[in-house]
Amino acid sequence: MHVFPLQDGSIVEAQTLHALPVLLALEPMTGQPAAATTLTRDAAAELAQHVATDLLGLVPQVAGARLALAGALFDQVELLRPGFPVWATLDDLARRLPRGTLEHVVAFGSHDGVMPAPALQPSSTYAGGPMRLLPISLLVHPEAADELATQLEIQLVGRGEAGTSTADWLMRTLGIRLEHLRYLSRNDLLALTCVQYEHANLAPLWSLLEAALLTPRQPETTMSARGLALRYADGTVWAQPPAQWLAAQRTDAAQRAHDFAGIVFELRQYAALLEAHQLPLRLQSEQAVDAGAGYLLEQLAEAPASAPAPRLFAHEAPGLGVVAVSVAQPQPGAAPRMLAHGYPLQPQALGPLLQQLAAQYGTAAELDTRGKVVLDAAGALGAP
Repeated sequence: MHVFPLQDGSIVEAQTLHALPVLLALEPMTGQPAAATTLTRDAAAELAQHVATDLLGLVPQVAGARLALAGALFDQVELLRPGFPVWATLDDLARRLPRGTLEHVVAFGSHDGVMPAPALQPSSTYAGGPMRLLPISLLVHPEAADELATQLEIQLVGRGEAGTSTADWLMRTLGIRLEHLRYLSRNDLLALTCVQYEHANLAPLWSLLEAALLTPRQPETTMSARGLALRYADGTVWAQPPAQWLAAQRTDAAQRAHDFAGIVFELRQYAALLEAHQLPLRLQSEQAVDAGAGYLLEQLAEAPASAPAPRLFAHEAPGLGVVAVSVAQPQPGAAPRMLAHGYPLQPQALGPLLQQLAAQYGTAAELDTRGKVVLDAAGALGAP
């Protein structure tokens, strides 16, 4: 455990310092995404000096804190993940610096494009977003933490624009023009993301994500805009199986098929965002089984060896492709026996889903397609 001197000369164990997360939000002009996702060590150190000057002017109490900056540009989904791993890693690196090497400002940059810890390496998957976020942490003595946190919340939301020299430096270094450049607290980022998800009709998703971020030990129950039951618990989001939701509907067959496709489309939206935030999605069913990446699967029954071989049937919807795959076993003189339902949440997941179902039920990985959602006489998912 390392120790280092504060401004007043006292020695404080690094682990006792309280970390306050903030960030610098860059909004490039439309069509001008930042070419780089990381800054070199020298560039990060130079930027950290600009940032320290800005924050001191906005919140004088920053003078009593140690400023740690990661020279990396993230999307908000990368920063808002359970446990806040980017900030946690930045704090840990700053605390680990040996006594005598940590100055008032410390920056972590890349070497040959690689950051000093995996959590600080932005993903190219999210590099094209409209807002790029650079994480900062202020390490402060616990006795001063509440006052500094309060001042950060008050001052940054009202007048958190970055200084002209900081903006000029970033535009020159990144080779872009910036429309806005301002400092935010992490709470500001949470509030901004909440508004964005609400505007996209994804308020239920935000309630689950907020629970995972801020109260991870407390379960949260909600319902999607289309009526699918959702629950967060123990670090996982649990979704009602779409087939179970369908069985409870009381509309005509055409409407049920349309609504079922809508439920799967909504589940795909949720799955994509939950994956970006690194929050697992599972089916809330005793019949659910562990599935591969990109699809969900529930097993309804085993296939009797004495009966004909099961077959794989597709449920399709216009513009969505295959929304579900059912495993059905023919029964002479009766409707097929339904053995399983799988839900591909990504286009590339259909092949692996078929392979798993074929191996599990001893049948060919060939898909019988009818161009529609097939329902049985009771309006549930069925097979021809």
